[in-house]
Amino acid sequence: MAQMMKAAVFVAPNRIDLDEKPVPYVGPLDALIRITTTTICGTDVHILKGEYPVARGLTIGYEPVGTVEKLGAAVEGYREGQWVIAGAIRPSGHSAGCLCGYHSRDGARKKYGFKPMGGWRFGNTIDGAQAEYLLVPDAMANLAPIRDGLDDEQVLMCPDIMSTGFSGAENGKVRIGDAVAVFAQWPIGLCTTAGARLMCASTIIGVEAVPARMEIARRIGADHVVDFTKVDAVDEILRLTDGRGVDVAIEALGRQETFEAALCVLRPCGTLSSLGVYYGDLTIPLDAFHAGLGDHTIVTTLCPGGKERMRRLMEVIASGRLDTRPLVTHRFGLDRIEEAYALFANQSDGVLKVAIVP
Repeated sequence: MAQMMKAAVFVAPNRIDLDEKPVPYVGPLDALIRITTTTICGTDVHILKGEYPVARGLTIGYEPVGTVEKLGAAVEGYREGQWVIAGAIRPSGHSAGCLCGYHSRDGARKKYGFKPMGGWRFGNTIDGAQAEYLLVPDAMANLAPIRDGLDDEQVLMCPDIMSTGFSGAENGKVRIGDAVAVFAQWPIGLCTTAGARLMCASTIIGVEAVPARMEIARRIGADHVVDFTKVDAVDEILRLTDGRGVDVAIEALGRQETFEAALCVLRPCGTLSSLGVYYGDLTIPLDAFHAGLGDHTIVTTLCPGGKERMRRLMEVIASGRLDTRPLVTHRFGLDRIEEAYALFANQSDGVLKVAIVP
């Protein structure tokens, strides 16, 4: 009889249940991870609401921290019991996208059909991390050992939030001395703010209205935080930059109004780096776009994954240059996953991120 495990599965829109599923079979290139900590992300909430389609019965979640329970016969360089993370984006290491250096654009194998989300499979096309165990395919390309001296909550943001946030600054090509505006200081926006600071932007302006998030933004790297409920954010950012505008505007929420505002605060030849996940058509305002003559660059990002990306992020944590533990505001056992979803989906009680411990 197959060993069973608890897992949070998508049942129907507005319903994710804790259920029992068989512990996954471990193939030659796979690793089975016993989850010690995971979390809920914004995209999980879109799945819950039926705004992003996944198969019924799929285990949700894509931010795993855990220990190696079992290794496939062909997996080398790891050992059972080893403490590891795996990125939310799981490149194979041998696809055309990977071999061209675009690991996030790994592309689904033919049996899954084409997926524009590339290497995002956990909690999307294969079972994810909100469970007692997680199967990691292509383990040698994806498992990143956690060094001694760190703890679960220090590395919990690496698989997605930190990697995505940093990539907003990286793809925006933030340079020494740049002025940067980051729209929304939710966890990804906060990590974007931290990433812009680490890339030596001289002026970082966060846009947020929740006092707790505003305070963390200042602590993590923002020079100014604009409360959009009290002032016009575009006008205030232009005032703070003496009318010049920002070199890079980063949209980290996924809404039409913040996308427009980010475009409006750009200097000529500036870059809009879009991180938000949008669930409707976007329109570009003619004035802000300067009728297409502003020499603006608009770039998008899918969270970089793979073991080398995870190693680099953990080195930032280990160096003391960034502490993401303040982003974890609530903790739940896996048996309280439905309660955790209700809190996170409704943004109750000042929640930023929840740690889920099976």
